[in-house]
Amino acid sequence: MAPTDSTPYQRIARLTPVGVILALIQARVGSVTPQKSAVTAARDFTLAEDVVASERPPRSIALRDGFAVDAATVADAGPYAPVALPLPTRRIDVGEPLPSDANAVLPLDAVLLRGDRAEAVVAVAAGEGVLPAGGDTVPNTPLRRAGERVRAIDIAVLTAAGIEAVTIRAPRIHIVHGGEAKPPAINAALTTLIRVAGEAGGVVTGRSITLDKTALSDEESAALIAVGGTGSGLRDAAVHTLAQFGRVDAHGIALSPGETAAFGFVGERPVLLVPGRLDAALAVWLLIGRHLTAKLAGGRIEDAVTVMALKRKVTSTIGLTELIPVRCEGGMAEPLGSGYLSYTTLARSDGWIVVPADSEGFPAGAQVAVTPWP
Repeated sequence: MAPTDSTPYQRIARLTPVGVILALIQARVGSVTPQKSAVTAARDFTLAEDVVASERPPRSIALRDGFAVDAATVADAGPYAPVALPLPTRRIDVGEPLPSDANAVLPLDAVLLRGDRAEAVVAVAAGEGVLPAGGDTVPNTPLRRAGERVRAIDIAVLTAAGIEAVTIRAPRIHIVHGGEAKPPAINAALTTLIRVAGEAGGVVTGRSITLDKTALSDEESAALIAVGGTGSGLRDAAVHTLAQFGRVDAHGIALSPGETAAFGFVGERPVLLVPGRLDAALAVWLLIGRHLTAKLAGGRIEDAVTVMALKRKVTSTIGLTELIPVRCEGGMAEPLGSGYLSYTTLARSDGWIVVPADSEGFPAGAQVAVTPWP
């Protein structure tokens, strides 16, 4: 719905704190229904149930090629005092179950073969070269817990443990253009959100659709994100469109960059309207959008932060949550900009920090948590 002469332009009356938006998400947004997924297709999705396996291995197995022995029988073995192994000598390969009367595996070079006779020239302790029963997995001990996302390493582990399927939550997120204007900057922001929403465990749909009644009424989606059209420009109408077919809970969020973002609902379906600037789209996603996705998926944010000393001071405005890009060098984090974040600033930065709304900034030397870009 583009503004006309009789339609007021989208105006921001006040800025809503980021914390209020996050509290609204926690209170109003529920997790989507769990579903079964093949382990091999579960990458990046959030587990809805703990993943447990049966006891593996079910009995002790060899961890190296060698000879299965009772450690007590070769306790005195040495290069100058070889100990004869009982016949027949039991050669064993990696992965094979140990005989019931063996509790260790002598390496191949610890045994001398003399015809049909074998002698140990090295002692071995009980359990050496052996993976005991349950050494990989034990019943009722989760390998991964509900609320955790499935990583590539998890797929490898679960497959090795014989687990073929897991229960996940995979929220469908409709990502569309917020208006008719589709310049390169908005397309870049849209493409970025499509990628990061998928990496955060969402199933992304509606890539080329513009925000309208059809997009807002898509009941197959758990949430909708629209990029662009949130400001007060002549062709900005995303907030009016949401108001026409749903409800706007906040237009204008106390977030820099990203002040023109908006949030609301169509029925019970959350709608996040994101500014078309790349820097603003990133900030709104990192500080709001991924929290929305995590809530829908029944998970949580798992940032791999690095604590570093700030190379120079950062100043901020009380009441405004601010995302600051930083470059990491020599064990220190150097702030590169604030407010509008240029393409050069984003490209030169290694990650970002947040100045919370109740802070005026950080002095040089302050310890800050640096999060890498997605």
